[in-house]
Amino acid sequence: MTLGDPRGIGPEVVRKALVAPLDADVTLVGTEQGAGLSEEQAGRAAGQAIEEAARLALSGAVDAIVTGPVHKHALHVAGYRYPGVTEFLAHLGGDVPVAMLLTTGTLRVVLVTTHLALRDVPAHLTTERIVQAGRITADALRRWWGIAAPRLAVCALNPHAGEGGLFGDEDERVLRPAAETLGAAGPLSADTVFVKALRGDFDAVLAPYHDVGMTAVKVAGFGTGVNVTLGLPFIRTAPDHGTAFDIAGTGKAEAGSMRAALELAVRLANRR
Repeated sequence: MTLGDPRGIGPEVVRKALVAPLDADVTLVGTEQGAGLSEEQAGRAAGQAIEEAARLALSGAVDAIVTGPVHKHALHVAGYRYPGVTEFLAHLGGDVPVAMLLTTGTLRVVLVTTHLALRDVPAHLTTERIVQAGRITADALRRWWGIAAPRLAVCALNPHAGEGGLFGDEDERVLRPAAETLGAAGPLSADTVFVKALRGDFDAVLAPYHDVGMTAVKVAGFGTGVNVTLGLPFIRTAPDHGTAFDIAGTGKAEAGSMRAALELAVRLANRR
C-alpha cells in the first residue's frame, strides 16, 4: 500500500483501513510526514512510492498493490507528467494498454476515456478505443473475477443514444459498431444502463467519459467505491476519492473506500 500525497488524507485512511483484521501481509510504502513539505517534495514522495510499489509487484515480492490518493499537480511539478496514476502505472508496467474500472457492490464501470476536457471527448472516443477497453475488461472479468462469459454494455454518449441522429451521430457511427464487435449491449442511454447493471443484467458497463461513469459509481455507493486498473501485469486497486487537503490532519477522513480497495485487492490476488 502506498500512502499517497503525505499532505493529504492518505496516511490517515491507510491507518484506519488496517485496524480491522485482514488475511494478508501488508507492506507500506511512502512517508506520512507531510508538514512543511513543498508541493514538489510531496509529489516526489508520492511518485517514488508508486514506482517502488510497481517494482515490488513486477518482481513478485507482492501479489497486489493498493495506492493512496495523490495530487496530480504535485506529481507534475515533481516531474511525473502523466494524466493520472493509471497512466503512470501503465508506463511502469511496460507501456501496456490499460482500462480504468470503478466498482461498488455489484456495479462495475469502465471509463473508455479518462481525464479529458468534455469538449475533447468526441474526438478521442473511437470505435477502436471502445473495443480495446471492452476486450481488456472482458479478459479481467474472466481472469480476476472468475466470470466465464462476461456480459458487457456500452453506455451512450448523447442523450437518448442520439435519438436517431437528432442529438448527435456518434452513438450510431462510433459506439454501435464497437458494441457489435464486442457482442455487448448498446449503446444504451446513461439514464437506464446503470440501473440495468445494478439489477444484474450486465457484468460491466463501458462509459464513454469520466463523469458519467464516475457519477454512477459514487451515487450507487459513495464512500465504498474502488478504482481498479485493468490490463496491468499486476493487480492495482485504489480508493475512489482524492487527497481531501481540506480535512487532512483533522481525523475526520472516512476509510471505507480505502478498506474496500484493500479487501478487493486481497480477493483478486487470491483468485488469480
